[in-house]
Amino acid sequence: MARLGPFESAPWLAVGVSGGADSLALALLAGDWARERGGRILALTVDHGLRAGSAQEAAGVGSWLAAHGIAHRILRWEGEKPLSRIQEAARAARHRLLAEACAAEGILHLALAHHRDDQAETVLLRLARGSGIDGLAAMAPVRAEGAVRLIRPLLEVPHDRLVATCRARGQEWVEDPSNRNPAFARARLRAVGSVLAAEGLDAGRLARTARRAARARAALEEAAAALLAVAAEVRPEGWLLLDPRALERAPDEVALRALGTCLRTVGGTAYPPRDEALERLLSDVAEGAGRTLAGCRVLRHRGKLLVAREPELVADRIDIMPGGGVLWDRRFTVRLAPERVAGLTVARLGEDGWRCVVGWRPEARRLALHEAVRASLPGLWDGERLVAAPLPGAGPYAGGPGEPFADAAAFTPRVPLGVPAFTVVSEGRGII
Repeated sequence: MARLGPFESAPWLAVGVSGGADSLALALLAGDWARERGGRILALTVDHGLRAGSAQEAAGVGSWLAAHGIAHRILRWEGEKPLSRIQEAARAARHRLLAEACAAEGILHLALAHHRDDQAETVLLRLARGSGIDGLAAMAPVRAEGAVRLIRPLLEVPHDRLVATCRARGQEWVEDPSNRNPAFARARLRAVGSVLAAEGLDAGRLARTARRAARARAALEEAAAALLAVAAEVRPEGWLLLDPRALERAPDEVALRALGTCLRTVGGTAYPPRDEALERLLSDVAEGAGRTLAGCRVLRHRGKLLVAREPELVADRIDIMPGGGVLWDRRFTVRLAPERVAGLTVARLGEDGWRCVVGWRPEARRLALHEAVRASLPGLWDGERLVAAPLPGAGPYAGGPGEPFADAAAFTPRVPLGVPAFTVVSEGRGII
């Protein structure tokens, strides 16, 4: 755990616990570690509601953990469930619920029980998709997810050792039937694991490949961050300008990575586009053509590359309470003044909204915003009526007629520009 720090002097962390041997072992070990330092843990179990008996299983996990003095909460995935790609949807819902629970409790660290065998399977799945360095680096031991640090302390630990830990502690566990369901790719890989190991593709070697790819990925991200430091200009309205000549001078891999980071920063996506899509984009914009990718518009603008959010894809409509705040379109933190009335919604400004703004405040034209930028900014709406446009960088007056600018919007991208996203950690003798 020390290599995944820093932690508070009295650590306070959450552990995702499904009820399987891996996550229960992590909860027991993390509980011991935290108590030795005067800290504590909170175990979080997500009930996806996808099979009969899941609620009883989640309650049973709570009883097991209570016997070890570990606090436990059940988080339920409510609403309709998709009929296809269910594992992906369940994973996204699980991560969202866990992150929300951590935020509600004021917990910074969320420990997940991915282990060496999981890491090896991830490498194989990425190989099958033709992934590059990023894919082969697989899962990072530490990753920021909003205000939460995701930590994976067990990436070097084989599954068998975690089973042995549970047995040594007399701890029962739940077997997830989906782990053996051939409808899922990971289950199919497990079924042929012995064959792959006989050919040298065992979990240890595959995990070692991930560590080496992680080193290469981290180095490339540092180079891309250095490139963006001199080539990119980020604007408070959530767009940026990129120097195409700097991209042309950089090695292809670094240029592609820098461009992918720009798209993630402006588009609010968790992951960059595939390499093939980035290669086509880089080629097209070099020839002067504008393109859309990953929720962004990329076009030539006054000798630079302008990267803006694609307005047509901005669909968020979020209710906001007086004095409250929301994260809108995964890009802007919008705060409503306490004196506002209830019932307002944050939604896309659009061209009609922008015309209202310049009618109220003609000086807003001085921002010289591209139409794509203007249309994708947040607006405060009362039904179909624009109440205010909290424009970043517009000064103290940008609300409705005669209103002081009391609301606020800040560009808070999911992936800040120029910050390496992949973390490697040191074991003392080397980097893993």
